Amino acid sequence: MSQNPGVCSGDACIRNTCISVWVLVSFRRLSMNESQLLNNYPILTATDLANAWADTADFPDESEIAIRENDEN
Repeated sequence: MSQNPGVCSGDACIRNTCISVWVLVSFRRLSMNESQLLNNYPILTATDLANAWADTADFPDESEIAIRENDEN
């Protein structure tokens, strides 16, 4: 995961992409499976998703806050 204040509002992103971890978590909650995520984001690998889920487990508040803030907008 990478975090850069100038990219995705500083949210945790996959590698050096603009794909935020919280976005993947949101899609997963909407019942999108890993195969669908990989099809929708061909730049991602299964390892990227595993890292995203591990990051979410390690820092659950980060994704929750980002999801809540983006739901409000």
